[in-house]
Amino acid sequence: MRDSVSNAGRRECGQAPLLLLARISGVHPNYVDAAGRVQTIGVEALMDVMRSLGIELDRVENAPKVLQEFRQASVRRFLEPVHVVWKGRTTRIPVRLPPSSSDLLRCDWHLEDGERRRIEIRGQPQRALVSGPGRTLLLRAPRDLPMGYHRLTVENTQASGETHIFCAPERCYDAGPRSRGWGVFAPHYALHSGRSWGSGDFTDLADFISWIANQGGRFFGTLPLLPQFLANPCEPSPYSPVSRLFWNDFLIDVGSVPEFETNAAARRIAESPSFRSNLESLREQPRVDYRKQAELKRMILEKLARSFFSRPSLRRQEFAAFLRDNPRLSDYALFRAVQQERGVSWENWPERMRQGKLSPRDCRPAPYQYHLYVQWLAHEQMANLSRAARRSKVDLYVDMPLGTHRHGYDVWRYRDTFAHEASGGAPPDPVFTKGQDWGFAPIHPARSRQGGHAYLRLCLQHHLRQARMLRFDHVMGLHRLYWIPRGKPADQGAYVAYPAEEFYAMLSIESHRHKAVIVGENLGTVPPEVNRAIARHRVRGMFVAQYELRPRVPPLRRIGPHEVAGVNTHDMPPFAAFWRGLDIDDRIDLGLISQKERTRHHAERKRLRQCLVRFLRKRRLLTGDPDDPAAVYQGLVRHLGRSMAGWVVLNLEDFWMETVSQNTPGTSTERVNWRHRSRYRIEQLRAAAPYPELVEGLRQPRGV
Repeated sequence: MRDSVSNAGRRECGQAPLLLLARISGVHPNYVDAAGRVQTIGVEALMDVMRSLGIELDRVENAPKVLQEFRQASVRRFLEPVHVVWKGRTTRIPVRLPPSSSDLLRCDWHLEDGERRRIEIRGQPQRALVSGPGRTLLLRAPRDLPMGYHRLTVENTQASGETHIFCAPERCYDAGPRSRGWGVFAPHYALHSGRSWGSGDFTDLADFISWIANQGGRFFGTLPLLPQFLANPCEPSPYSPVSRLFWNDFLIDVGSVPEFETNAAARRIAESPSFRSNLESLREQPRVDYRKQAELKRMILEKLARSFFSRPSLRRQEFAAFLRDNPRLSDYALFRAVQQERGVSWENWPERMRQGKLSPRDCRPAPYQYHLYVQWLAHEQMANLSRAARRSKVDLYVDMPLGTHRHGYDVWRYRDTFAHEASGGAPPDPVFTKGQDWGFAPIHPARSRQGGHAYLRLCLQHHLRQARMLRFDHVMGLHRLYWIPRGKPADQGAYVAYPAEEFYAMLSIESHRHKAVIVGENLGTVPPEVNRAIARHRVRGMFVAQYELRPRVPPLRRIGPHEVAGVNTHDMPPFAAFWRGLDIDDRIDLGLISQKERTRHHAERKRLRQCLVRFLRKRRLLTGDPDDPAAVYQGLVRHLGRSMAGWVVLNLEDFWMETVSQNTPGTSTERVNWRHRSRYRIEQLRAAAPYPELVEGLRQPRGV
C-alpha cells in the first residue's frame, strides 16, 4: 500500500507543472458530475484541450518550460484586454509597468459617443498582482463614466497599451410591471395555416401572436430564428445556424413580398398545376419537408430577385439604404453564394478565400443577388413581426443558441474568435454515458477578449433589436464550456473557463439599451456559483416542473420571483408522454436504458405521479381525474400561475396532450427531430378556442 501511495504521489508531483499550467490557462483539471462526484481529467485529454487553446505542449515533461513562458507573457502584459466597470462601484484598473519605468502615465479615455478625455497622473505603486519584475499601478476609473463600451489607452516613457472598458449596471434590465405575465411557446416551423407552405412563416408567427394576445398572454416564445443550411447539407436544427447575425429566409412569407404581386412570371409558376400539387402535398404532410419547401420558395424568390435587380424602382432605393446601414450583408451574401456554387465547406476553399478574402468575381451575380434580396426580405418581415408583437402588447421571446455551424458564415468571417480544433459539448452523465459532442466550434476566450468580444456584442444586438425577451442558451457557457478536441470522443474533453463578468456586463448593457429581459437556461448540472451569478446580475433563471419534480414532500421547490416557470421545454417529452412514461420506453429503444432497468424507471415515474397528485390535491388545484394527464396538467398550470414566478410559459402542444417530442437530445438519424408540425392550424386554434379553463387558470392569478 505504501508503494502505491508513493507512486501516486510521485506521479502527482511530476504532473504538478501541467496541472498548474492548465489552471492558469483556464482549463479545469476536474469537475463535479451530476451525482456530485469529482471527475479528474486524464493527462492526455488535458493536454489535447490545452493544445486546442493554442498552447504548444507536446509532452508532459515540457510543461515546466511552457509554464514559465506563460507566466513571463503575463508579466509583460501592460494591460488586460477587457475591464468591467460596474456603475456605482469604485473600479481600479491594474497597469503592469516594466522595471525602471516612470510612474507618470498619460491616460486617454475614448468614450463610445466620441468624447475623449486625457488625464496625466502619477500612479500609486501597489503590491505586484503577478510575480516577476516590474510594478503594478492601479488606475481608478472615472465615476461619471457613462454606460457603454469605451477604450482606454495608457502610455509612459517605456510602454503603452489599450484596453476595452465595459461600463454597465450590475443588474440587467427589469421589466417592472411586465414581469408578471404568461405566454406560449411554439416552434416556429410547427405553426402553420391554410395559406402557408407547409410550415410556419413570419406571417403565421404574427397571427399566432394575435391569438396569444386575445387569450390574455403577454409573450410568445419560440426557437432561434436564424438562417440554416437546408440544401446540401440539409441540417434543420435551429441550434446549428449558419449565422447568429441574420434572420432565417426560410421563414419568408412569399405571398406578402411586394414584388410577388407584380411579377407575372413568378405568379404563373406559383399557379401552375405542378407547383400547386407540390404545395398541397407539403401542407398535408405531418412533418416539415425542409428541402422541398426551400426549393419551392427559392423557385419563386429567384424570379423576384432577378426582376428586382433588373430595373430601378423605389424599392431599389430602399434596398440600397438598407445595404448601406448593414455593410455585413454583402459579405454574408458572397459567402452563401460561393458556398452554394462550390458545394463544399469553406475549409476546403482555396487559401485566399479561406482567409476571408472574397470578391464578386468568385461567384455568378445571380446567387449573390439572391442572398442579398432574401436577407432584406427576412429583415423586413422580422421587423414587421416585432412591430406586430408590440402593437399587441405581446413580447417576442427568442432564443440565442450557444454555438453556430462550424461550416457557417460566422466561423469563417470571425475565425480568429473561434477555436477550430475543438467542439463544444457535455461530459458523460447518467443519460448520455459517453458524453455529447454538439459539433460547433467554441468561442476562444483569450482571442475574443483581445477584440473586446466584438462578435458576441454583434450577436446580442442583432437579437435585441427585435426581441423584448432573450433566452441565452446554456447560460453556464458564460462561465465555462466543455471542450472536446477535434477527432476525440466526447468523454475525452475538459471544461474551459470564460470571463463571465465581462459577458454579464455585455448582457446588462444591451438589455438596458433595448429594454429587454434576459433569461438564462440554467437546467442540468449547473454549479452553484452560476446560479448565484445570474441572480446577482438579474438574469432570469428557469424553473421546469418536469425537471424539478422529485419523489418527496413537497415534490416541487418554491419558485422564485425572478424565474421563468414552465412545465417542460422543447428538449423534453410533452406532458402527456412524460405522464405515461413514453419517454422511458423511448430511451429503452435507443439503448440508453436496459430492459432490466425498465421496471425500476417506471416505478420511479409512478412515485413522481403520486407525489404530484397529492401535492395538487392538498392545494385544491386538482379537480378532475388524477389518472387523466389533462386534468393533472391543468392543476399544475394553476400552481405555476399562483406561484411567485415572474413569467409562466406553456408549451402549445400540451394544450391538447400531444405525445410526440419535437426533439430527442443526443439523437440525429435515430429520431425525427425539428420537423413535427402542430396538430392544429392557426385558423383552427382561433375558431375552436378549446382551452378556456386552462387559460383562466393563468389569467386571474397573473392579473390579466
